[in-house]
Amino acid sequence: MTIRVATEADAQYAEQLCQWYVESAKTRGTGIAKREPDYVAKKMASGDGIIAFVDDELAGFCYIETFDDKTFVVNSGLIVNAEIRKGGVGRAIKQAVFELSRTKYPQAKIFGITTSLAVMKINTDLGYEPVTFSELTTSEDFWKGCKSCKNYGILMENERKMCLCTGMLYDTPEKQLVQVQVPDFASHITPPLPIGTDPAPTPSETDSAQ
Repeated sequence: MTIRVATEADAQYAEQLCQWYVESAKTRGTGIAKREPDYVAKKMASGDGIIAFVDDELAGFCYIETFDDKTFVVNSGLIVNAEIRKGGVGRAIKQAVFELSRTKYPQAKIFGITTSLAVMKINTDLGYEPVTFSELTTSEDFWKGCKSCKNYGILMENERKMCLCTGMLYDTPEKQLVQVQVPDFASHITPPLPIGTDPAPTPSETDSAQ
């Protein structure tokens, strides 16, 4: 497996990844935000995404977004090819995107919201803790991404204080990076490419439901 920071050249995979998001939402039957290929391509071009390949075939992706003047960073849109799930790809991508977040935005609080038990377990291993939504960003750019989620009505009925997603937060910048144990593919992981300068943020069009 090869895992690296996505680049502009990876935009060719954006449409396929967005189709995976749609299929995953249908399969899980729970909320997941819609992503547009143009937005995914922008995250790739800005160096804010992690992409994975197994045997030269697209295996998965995840990206980061910043909010509140870069005091919060979210790891968003984790997706893995359904045919190779439970093989350690998702865990490896989460590790890489977590390290990318810590490297580019070392003082930011890292957070996410998810309905996935697997993602909750990985986040816990990385040092995240479950929190109420009041501990997360108040940015309208973040929460408007939930509009494409089937559970948006529940979120708004609760005044954005709770929904079916669980909020998770990592807010210990001085803590050593945790190396989670990745099964199967661990010995074949290619470290992420060197990270460039901090790009200007782009408007958020998604949430972090994964």
